[in-house]
Amino acid sequence: MGKVHQRRIVNESKNKLAAKISEAANVLLPENSGYIIAEPGEKTTKISQTQLSNSVDVTSAKKHFDLKLDFGPYDIDYSLNGRQLLIGGRKGHVAAMDWITKHLMCEINVMEEVYDVKWLHNENLFSVAQKKWVYMYDNQGVEVHCLKNLNNVLHQEFLPYHFLLSTASEEGFLSWLDVSMGKLVTQFNAKMGRLSLMTQNSNNALICLGHTKGVVSMWSPNLREPVAKILCHGNMITSLAINSNGMYMATSGMDRSIKVWDIRRLRGPVQDYKVRTSPRSMVFSQTGCLAVAINNVVDVYEECCTKTVQHAYLRHNIARTINNIAFCPFEDVLGAGHDGGFSSLLIPGSGEPNFDALERNPFQTKKQRKEAEVKMLLEKIPAEMITLESTVDEVDINTFQTKLTARNSLQTVKPLKINIKVRNKIKKKTLANPSKIKEKILEEKTKEFVRALNARPKDEIDDGKSTRFGVLDRFKNKRNQKK
Repeated sequence: MGKVHQRRIVNESKNKLAAKISEAANVLLPENSGYIIAEPGEKTTKISQTQLSNSVDVTSAKKHFDLKLDFGPYDIDYSLNGRQLLIGGRKGHVAAMDWITKHLMCEINVMEEVYDVKWLHNENLFSVAQKKWVYMYDNQGVEVHCLKNLNNVLHQEFLPYHFLLSTASEEGFLSWLDVSMGKLVTQFNAKMGRLSLMTQNSNNALICLGHTKGVVSMWSPNLREPVAKILCHGNMITSLAINSNGMYMATSGMDRSIKVWDIRRLRGPVQDYKVRTSPRSMVFSQTGCLAVAINNVVDVYEECCTKTVQHAYLRHNIARTINNIAFCPFEDVLGAGHDGGFSSLLIPGSGEPNFDALERNPFQTKKQRKEAEVKMLLEKIPAEMITLESTVDEVDINTFQTKLTARNSLQTVKPLKINIKVRNKIKKKTLANPSKIKEKILEEKTKEFVRALNARPKDEIDDGKSTRFGVLDRFKNKRNQKK
């Protein structure tokens, strides 16, 4: 009884400790993304990155850093799980690193202009749009492929569920390359001029392009014409962004305005904001925050799609002109590539607090990465399924009604009368009995045999005497042999 009582006490103490830990976790609200709440009379835009890094824990404070590089302006891209960072300078500098541990994976100089960099399905491969062609490198910086079909590329987008690398070129060509097969799915001229602005809708995998006439067009690899077009501005579009669930689209033009559109309707702007100058780059976070890069200033707006926002949520000044910005998945971090290098900024509430480890795991091991790659290949969606309406769990009412009416009409239709002409088979009459036929066959065979015998020469006819000579015949008497 002493051991049983002791085990009971240990279990009770463990249960009490678990209850305390759960209460502490509920206070922290880990399932909700937190924001900065200012006191009355204060503005969150006045909070600097230095104050934020001093207020958070040590691990989060290390996520704010600056890289001073001399080969800018820089384009940046985060991996799908948000762990790796890829930067590419216009003057040929390309580097990949684990930005959390600051471990440099590879660093090369391609000795020519770099226009865009993009991670592929995992951190083992990335593509670089260089001056003439698109090149693929592994995580050690070794060149793996040279895609000469994709030339003069300005922008790249990778569709992870379809394993497609989409590119837009300076001559106006759109291309989709199947990375798993190494096959060019389709390539055609969009006939919209120079394609200098490109993004993807992660909900239906459509490619959205911004043009100089203020038009946004949506493209699918299955059609050579845009599946949808909308006139967003009266002049050139400078930046374009679509949120993670594919419901809202933000556009900015030379008229110094930012418009938010509902992609489900595409009738009119949901929100319309005026800014001091035309933005250079825009991007949505996983929680719906919109980051806008204007010259050397980054403004972050909170919930600007569903309601009208009067002021920015956070603001940060960078010493150099910003070229490209991107939110890190599952982290409250915004990356900015500029003329002087790269800057990592803390944006509380921008990252998704809960991640699905089976979908995107920032802490995956090598074995888990290999298993995830095999699973992604098995669940690969064909390019033929990229359409404007991406829902496949609904019934097509029009086609269903046509099939139903056709089936019901068949029940009332009378079957046609088929005239079948039956032919009467005439039995062949034999002129003789079977026994007589057999006798005739035997007579013919005997006649043939007699003819064959008569045709043989006389020397070959057997006279009845044996002409055979055996081995023992040498012992016989010669006289007897003569006889």
